[in-house]
Amino acid sequence: MTSLVNILLIIDAIIMIVLILLQSGASAGLSGAISGGAEQLFGKQKARGMDLVLHRGTVITGVLFFILAFLSAYIV
Repeated sequence: MTSLVNILLIIDAIIMIVLILLQSGASAGLSGAISGGAEQLFGKQKARGMDLVLHRGTVITGVLFFILAFLSAYIV
């Protein structure tokens, strides 16, 4: 049981890394942060299309990661 949870944890972590790397950036880097990129961060922006799918997938894999991590620690 422990090895199954650990394998699922590793697979989930790899999927989460891929989903995070596929997402588009929120601002234009350091210059965007200095010149008012924070307005975009706190503004009301709706993700659409592929960005929405990637965002939801990241949230789901993040929650699953924490559940599997706690389960892995509890089993051992």
